[in-house]
Amino acid sequence: MPQPESQVIDAKKAHPFRSAVIRGLGVLIPPLLTVVILLWVINTTRIYLLEPVNTGVREALAWCLSGHIRESLTITDETRQIGIVNGIPYQGLPDGRFVPLSVHERVQNHADGGPIPNTAKEVYLRYVELTYLRPQYAIPCFLAIFILLVYLLGKLMAAGIGGFLGNRLELAIQRLPLVRSVYKAVKQVSDFFLSEKQLQFTRIVAVEFPRPGMWSIAFVTSEGLSDIRAAANDAVLGVFIPSSPMPMSGYALTVLKSEAVDLDITIEEAIQYLVSCGLVMPQKDLQRMKATENIPVIEASPPVVAGL
Repeated sequence: MPQPESQVIDAKKAHPFRSAVIRGLGVLIPPLLTVVILLWVINTTRIYLLEPVNTGVREALAWCLSGHIRESLTITDETRQIGIVNGIPYQGLPDGRFVPLSVHERVQNHADGGPIPNTAKEVYLRYVELTYLRPQYAIPCFLAIFILLVYLLGKLMAAGIGGFLGNRLELAIQRLPLVRSVYKAVKQVSDFFLSEKQLQFTRIVAVEFPRPGMWSIAFVTSEGLSDIRAAANDAVLGVFIPSSPMPMSGYALTVLKSEAVDLDITIEEAIQYLVSCGLVMPQKDLQRMKATENIPVIEASPPVVAGL
């Protein structure tokens, strides 16, 4: 038996604390999620890109400088384990090898109370990190090199051999059972955002899809195929109906021009509406709803029955 209308209490009056918490979360969650996603991207880039590159460059530079390491020297200062080669002092290390005293002192001065490396290789790895791979110099240099490599890769892919190798690599990836599913999804997203052949939407319409009585937002892409226009004996439109909440995928359809309803919204508002699954309304519709008294505005929290 339905309860009287008087027993249905508005959520804001019945639970003001919960309503305030929900509204506060609605304000805080979007910026917090934005920060979390940005931190995740930065951390992932650092772990899987910057750190491996930094380690490889450090090993390469240390190997290049390892020619200054001496295996055995005549010690001239027994207390400090110092040897002289061509007037250059060398510091002896526990592994029995010698490195230039200037290198050892630089590493020792930046030890910050921590242990000093005991081997010549470790000393040079630390020296390279302190001298050549300081963050204020290394990060801009790595970014410049990365952009240059991406540019060269793009030029290579534009050439015949680059496209051939890219197709071969894609075919090899698509043969892997689990990887191909992830790769296909990632490629669709990247192609949507990075493709130079972007869809040129002329206007936004609403069409009855997937059945009469159900309306979907569609982007007009063309005037339709001539054969379909001739078969329908009427003007047609080529439209793209995006899916929600991932508008980069959807359906390419041809509909009758007379059955398409033009919408007075921008592309950005349409995409926001789709991504939010209809929660984010265009500004003009919100203003019309507020101006019309007989059209109720749906609140974020549903009504609660008293006693629940």
